[in-house]
Amino acid sequence: MGGFEIIYIFKGVVHKYWPDFLIRLNSGAHLVLEVKGENDAQAKAKYAALDDWVKAVNQHGGFGIWKSGISTSTTDIHARIVEAADCNA
Repeated sequence: MGGFEIIYIFKGVVHKYWPDFLIRLNSGAHLVLEVKGENDAQAKAKYAALDDWVKAVNQHGGFGIWKSGISTSTTDIHARIVEAADCNA
């Protein structure tokens, strides 16, 4: 599988993952949304890498505004999108 991926390190090993959703918000910002039922140590490493990636790409400034969101249930996906859309860049 190719395309958009986030590189992270877990237990000293380099991994990559493909986010569940890339959402373009009405504001033009992008939301990287992960849906994960279990928040184990490896998931936390993924989220930390995602947060670092979002900070770095926003600091660069050449790729628009990016945000990250974590959904712990399919029932809160809408709320995560609304939160991302409502908060300032």
